[in-house]
Amino acid sequence: MKWIRERDALIAQTLAFVQSVTGRKDDVLQPDAPATGSTVAVEIAAVEAVAVEIEPPQDTLPPRPAPFPAPGTGGDFRTEMQARIADFRKHQERFEREREEYYATTLTRLRAAIRDVSGPPAQK
Repeated sequence: MKWIRERDALIAQTLAFVQSVTGRKDDVLQPDAPATGSTVAVEIAAVEAVAVEIEPPQDTLPPRPAPFPAPGTGGDFRTEMQARIADFRKHQERFEREREEYYATTLTRLRAAIRDVSGPPAQK
């Protein structure tokens, strides 16, 4: 059982490191352990997980969006998806248009600022 020796060695190294960093002795870190040697006591406890579902009161819930209808079960799924895609494209086109306008106005302001700073050419 090589892994047990490796585990014990790792635990001993970790305790030595903690002692060197904090300046505490082994009896402070492990009051029940013997003062000499690298013996480490490990307690194993079984834990049982329990899942609990808690629902908030109905008056505090935000409205839920309508779920997508399953294909072929009433409603025209294809038409709804096409409408959603068209809305998304419009949204993206608006963002693209706003970015282009912002770029153009920023570039115009920058060019105007450069012209104002340089001023008329110096005459000799």
